[in-house]
Amino acid sequence: MATIEERFREKFAVSEDWHRRGRELFAGGITHQTRFTSPFAVYIEHGDGPFKFDVDGNELIDYVMGNGSLLMGHNPTAVTDAVAAQAVRGTHLGGATTHEIRYAEAVKHLMPNIERVRFTASGTESTYLALRLARAYTGKTKIVKFHEHFHGWHDYVTPESGQSLGGVPREIIDTVIVAPVDVAALDRILTENNDVAAVIVECNGAHYGTFPLMNPDFLQDVRDVTAKHNVIFIMDEVITGFRLSPGGAQARWDLEPDLTTMAKIVAGGQPGAAVGGREDIMELMAFRDDPEWDSVLRVPQGGTYNAQPVTVAAGVATLEAIATGEVNARADAMALRLRDGLNEAFIQNEVTGHAHGIASIIHVNLGADCNCDRGLCNMSYDDIYSTMPTEKCRAIRRAMLVNGVDMMGGRAFLVSSSHDEDVIDRTIGAFSQSLKDLRAESAL
Repeated sequence: MATIEERFREKFAVSEDWHRRGRELFAGGITHQTRFTSPFAVYIEHGDGPFKFDVDGNELIDYVMGNGSLLMGHNPTAVTDAVAAQAVRGTHLGGATTHEIRYAEAVKHLMPNIERVRFTASGTESTYLALRLARAYTGKTKIVKFHEHFHGWHDYVTPESGQSLGGVPREIIDTVIVAPVDVAALDRILTENNDVAAVIVECNGAHYGTFPLMNPDFLQDVRDVTAKHNVIFIMDEVITGFRLSPGGAQARWDLEPDLTTMAKIVAGGQPGAAVGGREDIMELMAFRDDPEWDSVLRVPQGGTYNAQPVTVAAGVATLEAIATGEVNARADAMALRLRDGLNEAFIQNEVTGHAHGIASIIHVNLGADCNCDRGLCNMSYDDIYSTMPTEKCRAIRRAMLVNGVDMMGGRAFLVSSSHDEDVIDRTIGAFSQSLKDLRAESAL
């Protein structure tokens, strides 16, 4: 019988040809670090609803969903109609527009704690801007982030984020304090360091909840500790924003951050992101008709594509759909069906492991189990690491692709409202078959 890799190469033969071409064009042959996989990436032609279709003509059930940006699946009519209508009226108008007003109002409607908003073009830009605002507001230099938490690829958030440190100056690394995921330890750090401007946290845990936080208690404790020490609390809602609830993690758990970073769903699948928060912090970007303030002290922000009209059209259409609550409810229900089915597949195949997750993000751990409620996994960091090392993630993703499903990083499923019961059940069947295939090759 052919191995998983042999079946992969046969099924995705045309992708391998495109991969060879890409290696001659791109550094490392890829355009995003998570697209690196072995033996090569699958090249996608188009998507529709819960599916995407590759250059070999294969239909794949998609759980990458635009790296989490497509809560309603590929090409929802309300979004594509809005984008098409705006595209013929101007993709970039080079000035203030009424579109950006409606966009900000849609964000504030769902996250009412936000008093002012600024738009950017990516999640990385948003966390970078939020940290600069925090330093300017407090007059302090250092940033506290948590071990393994990912906030983009800029210098200030790279240490201990699961990324390499190539090109990051030592001087910047020295301004970043990496805290264990422990509130008492955070309190000690802030007590012992009087030069901390902000604490930033990935709201559902490191790597979009692969390493879950015990919420809502953890986030509330961070809010309390940062307030105690007069440190800015930044909730990174790039992943959780508008997914954990229509108003994100902060609405789900009734939290009031000082600053919030958003991307992905906020732009409805287009390149766009935002920073929002307290008026007194955000207004540090405003001109004051004071030469010294305007040219020396003010926090600057440019960005050619900030709130460009096509992004605004997609973002407003998405946020308006989410506001009814029906999109999240549908995605959450399908995720629960998936989670239960995956756990049953582990049992039926006598494979140690489990699926866990809240809202519409489901994670899997292979080779270890715990007594969690399958919502928030309570395994230690080290145990989670041991269940999903890089090679195992690549192996399960490869096996799932052979069986017609694309997972996020080989360790998670980002479920959309376009996934229906039949698609979920097909996914569970593919997962069960993948466990059989991997066990046959002694990969489990």
